[in-house]
Amino acid sequence: MAGKNVLIVYAHQSAGSFNAAAKDASVEQLTAEGCNVVVSDLYAMKFKAAATEEDVTGEVKDSKHFKYGEETMVAWKESRLSADIVEEHKKVTEADLIIFQFPMYWFSVPAIMKGWIDRVLTQGFAFTSEKRYSQGLFKEKRAMLSFTTGSNEAMFSSNGINGDMNVTLWPLQNGILYYCGFQVLAPQIFWAPPHIPSDARDTMLEGWRQRLKGLLSETPLTFAPADSFDTGSGFQLKKEVKEQQAKAPFGLTVGHHLGKPLPPNNQIKAGV
Repeated sequence: MAGKNVLIVYAHQSAGSFNAAAKDASVEQLTAEGCNVVVSDLYAMKFKAAATEEDVTGEVKDSKHFKYGEETMVAWKESRLSADIVEEHKKVTEADLIIFQFPMYWFSVPAIMKGWIDRVLTQGFAFTSEKRYSQGLFKEKRAMLSFTTGSNEAMFSSNGINGDMNVTLWPLQNGILYYCGFQVLAPQIFWAPPHIPSDARDTMLEGWRQRLKGLLSETPLTFAPADSFDTGSGFQLKKEVKEQQAKAPFGLTVGHHLGKPLPPNNQIKAGV
């Protein structure tokens, strides 16, 4: 891990929070392992969440019908993006690993972090229609989610009131990280830290520190490769792939379940 560059995209308002403690543990442990660690503290930076015309310097191509993705792609090519996006692009370009540290809000990321995703993962820079998923622009990089929940683990089970956490994570891990080509490491989930004793929270943090020691050598989560889909039939799974899965007891992934039971822990643990 020595010499590797790690970017932590961090979203919490309080330095006294468990998320802050998890972020600090990451910085300390990864630095001790010889990594170069950079933190984008979004609240401290007052990072702008809204994706607007202000993200383009100079004139836009079509002021009557502003299309954010198209306009920012052109601006990226012409070096006309706002300074805050350019700075984050530099961090992403240099990073071997990106860790997103946040409290889960409404089964997703906080608005300020979603704004970072919307604005920084610019079309052209982070993905194109040809370069996505397993063929994505960031396929040499790794990324992962590290987050706290307000509910306990049982509530996020297939029988729990919140539903299966594997399903909850699919849009974030497949639809954002893997979409950009990242090798997605299994998430670090801190279950309901406000509702457990302080010594249990300490144990959680120690477990995270131990995991961090070998983080970059972990096996990524499994997703369907882009070449499993037929571009000539609307990007549907190829016939041979479906035939290979015909006798399998589970679906291919959470999203590509083929009407079968979901593969257990497909979005939580590697190698399943």
